[in-house]
This record gives sequence, structure tokens and C-alpha cells, in this order.
Amino acid sequence: MHLPKKATPAKCGAFSLLFAIMFFTYHQSQSQINGTYDSAFVGGLKKEALTIVGGKEKMAQEMVDMVFSFGELGFQEFETSKYLTGILEKNGFTVERGVSGIPTAWMAKWGSGSPVIALGSDIDCIPKASQKPGVVYKDPIVEGAPGHGEGHNSGQAVIIIAAIAVRDLMIKNHIPGTLVIWPGVAEELLGSKAWYIRDGYFKNIDACIFTHVSGGFSVGYGDPGMNGLVSVKFSFDGEAAHAASAPWRGKSALDAVELMDIGWNFKREHLKPTQRSHYVITDGGDQPNVVPSKASVWYYFRERTYEDIQSMYDAGIQIAKGAAMMTGTQVHYQILGTAWPGHFNKPLAEAMYTNIKAVGMPAWSDADRQLAVAVQKLVDAPKIDEEGKPVGGLKDKPDTLTGSVPFSWGGGSDDIADISWNVPTIVLWYPANVPGTKGHHWADAIAMATPLAHKGTLAGAKATALTLIDMFTNPKLITAAKDYFTNVQNKDVHYKPFITANDPPSIFLNKEIMEKYRPEMKKYYYDPSKYKTYLDQLGITYPTLEKK
Repeated sequence: MHLPKKATPAKCGAFSLLFAIMFFTYHQSQSQINGTYDSAFVGGLKKEALTIVGGKEKMAQEMVDMVFSFGELGFQEFETSKYLTGILEKNGFTVERGVSGIPTAWMAKWGSGSPVIALGSDIDCIPKASQKPGVVYKDPIVEGAPGHGEGHNSGQAVIIIAAIAVRDLMIKNHIPGTLVIWPGVAEELLGSKAWYIRDGYFKNIDACIFTHVSGGFSVGYGDPGMNGLVSVKFSFDGEAAHAASAPWRGKSALDAVELMDIGWNFKREHLKPTQRSHYVITDGGDQPNVVPSKASVWYYFRERTYEDIQSMYDAGIQIAKGAAMMTGTQVHYQILGTAWPGHFNKPLAEAMYTNIKAVGMPAWSDADRQLAVAVQKLVDAPKIDEEGKPVGGLKDKPDTLTGSVPFSWGGGSDDIADISWNVPTIVLWYPANVPGTKGHHWADAIAMATPLAHKGTLAGAKATALTLIDMFTNPKLITAAKDYFTNVQNKDVHYKPFITANDPPSIFLNKEIMEKYRPEMKKYYYDPSKYKTYLDQLGITYPTLEKK
């Protein structure tokens, strides 16, 4: 192509701009036809994404270690949320804070247009799970304090690193779409996600990738066999009296709590074997010589279907009313949390699984393997897992893609299920903890600020980034995901919320516990400006397998 002989500088500049536009348009037409990008172009994006994410080892380590050091319980994740939203804003995300009336909840957005893809992961920790990382015996950082005995300190690093990498590629290659990053606040209390749904924060989301720590590397679709639940606090009001000189003048709220518990424990005989129900007495009175005028008990009612959960909830209310009648007290109750039984998207899971296989397991060191074997011995890990596979050391291969279970006796719950019944959703389980641990236990924190967790987190970020590229460059994937969501998942079952507009989030929970322990915990917050890792800051040799 030749310029006109008498072209002026102005004409040359205009022509150059026109040429650039024509070249870009031609390039786009070769890589994108009818909204779908060709395989060579997508393959190049994925290769570049792996390089970008692989170069963020330090970022992964710092994020995992920092959130671990905060160790904040549900609804009290103030330091965690401040830290994470600060990173997102520095990377061009617009953050809306305090969503659904929850001070530690937020929605961070970047980009424009469709598709709109949400990325979520939990941020809260476990009571009384404070533990020094890399130390394979009980050695709390702060005695009695909470800690990440589940591994929720790692999930936001997975999605934020993946999102930043894909954002860079979207800018470079002029790929439209929107990223939305959000936290699972108070997941251990099932306290936020149903409220996000109720308040419309997922109305315009096309699909959602959720991430959760694991000892393996996997994804599944359909019904995984989880239970849903309602979390309910029953509070009884009676009348105080001198417990020795005039007990007949009192009406014991504690008696009502105990009678309710007795009634419920008799009710268990007549419930399906798939149920799980458990309770703690949160207020049993003040001192023995005063008839308790107030007492309360907190229940989790778990079952496999909405109808059976609602039936248990209704039965609990009736038993509570009966206990109140027997004691002459008054009872009122409040939903503190809720989760549906889960169901996850097949087309999205298949795409994620292809990328999990492409990423593969991390390259474990001898130290990583020593730590894993020692932790498994410490917690008396089972020899085989629930799928009949051996448990020993660290896994070297990703798990297989799984579909709906034919039957489940029931089990745990996660309020990501409420998202999954409103938006096509998958859960990526990434390999940042030791297989075979108990869960919700201080020993589950041992690996969570060590090289083992850092490597597993980065592997999860790679798989997430690759799947995001699939979702932004292949409209057929989003169409297939929505078709499955509408015509398979929601064909016979439809989401009915357990909460109403009158049920506030339980943001008062854990406030007193964090106020008690936070001043001492602050002394141990990670300082990456002074220490390479949190292990370095604590002076821990990795791994420390025995007491000296």
C-alpha cells in the first residue's frame, strides 16, 4: 500500500489513523467471528494468562498470609474487607461497601458490557482456632482466639489474582465484559448470601465462579449431596425470683430452653435419617441463686430439600411454643442464617475441569509433603475418603469431574447454594490445605499460611483465569450454562427464600468475641514490609513437626 505522492503531513496523519483502524478491524475479524473468538486466539490468551498469574507468586503469598493474620469471625471481618477492597480499588475496581446492610460486605466491579461474571469466596474464620502456621502441634498465636481453621484466608487471593490477570488481557485485546468480585461474609453462620439474593445484587449477573479451599483440585455439577438449613435463635422470657427462698414465684426461661431441647431430641426419632440438627445454649441465666428470667438456644435445622427444612423449622417452632406453655414463659425466634441445598452448573463445570487438568497440581516440595503427613497423623485422618480413595500425603493429580449424587445421607451446608439457584454457578475446590483434616478445627489452620497454601492458591487462580477467558470469549458457553440452569436445574425445583424483607442480617454476632481478642491479635498482624513471609515474622521453621 502506497501513500499519494502529494500527501500533506495532515493527510498522512489522517491516513495513518485510518490504516490503524482498518488493521485493528481486520485483526478482530480474524480472531472474532459472530461474537466467538477463534481457538488460536483463545489459546494465546490462555498461555499469556498462565504467565501473568504465575508471575504473581509474591502477591498470592502476601494476600494469603495477611488475611490469615487477621483471623476475623463472621460479620466482624473489618480488617480483611478493608485490605481486600484496597487492593481492588488500586487495580481499577469500583467498590460498593456495606451491601445488604452488612458493614463488612461489598461488591467490586470492573469493565462494561456483557457477559457479567461474578467471582466470590468466603473471608471469615473459626472460633478458638488460633494456630501458628507450619507447626504440627497445638500452638496458638493467641490462646482462645479465632483463627483460619477452615482456610477462608486463601480464596479471595484466588479470584482477585485471576481477575487482575484477565482484566489486563481484556484491556489489551479490547474484549468486552464485566467482572464482579464479592465476599462470602459470615459463611460459617450462613449469614450473607441469601441476603445478597434478596436485595437484588445478583439480578444482572450472567454466571458465577465461587472458590473454596480443599485438599484436592476439583469441580462438580448437579446436586453434590449437601444439606440446606435454617439457623434460628429461640429466646425465652420469664420472671426472676430468689431460687432458694421463693422459686415458686419465678418462671424459668432456662427451664423452657431445656424442655425445648428435650422435646427436639425426642423429635429426632421421627425425622428422616438425612437430617442434621444441632444446638448451643447461648444464654442460660446469670447465676444459680436467681431463677433465669431470660435464656436462649440457637439451632441449625438441616435437611436435603426445601420442604423438609421448612418442616423441621415449623416443628422447632411448635416445640418451642410448647416449652413456653409448660413454663409460663414467652418465646420469640429469629433467623440468623440460611442456606439452600446446592446445585451447580454442568457446562461451566466441564469448562473449569478442562482448565484444572491443563493447570495440574502444584509442584509439592519435600517440606510440603512432610507437613501433610504429620498433620494427617495429628488429626488421625481416615485411610480412605468418602469416595473410597486413599488419604495419604498430598495429591499429585486433580480429582475427577463429578455430577449429581444418586443419593446422599446429608451433610454440610454452604450458602453459595442460594447463589446457585439464582445464577448459573460453580465451585472450584483448589488444593491449598491438607487432605483428610477434620474441618472447623485448629489443625486445619496449620497449612494455611505456608508454601503449601501459597502454591495451591496460585493453582486455583490459574484455573479461574482460564475459565474466565472461556466465559468472555465463548458466548455459547454462557448460553449453554443458562440453558442448563433454566431447563435442567430449575425444571422441577424453584428457589423459595427462607428469609423475608423483615429479616435483618445478624451483624451483632461475634462482636463481643472479636472485641475481646482483637487487641492482642493486632500485635501479630503480618507486616510484609519487614518480613518476607508470615512464617518469617513468627520465627517458624517450615515445617516444625515436633516440640523442642
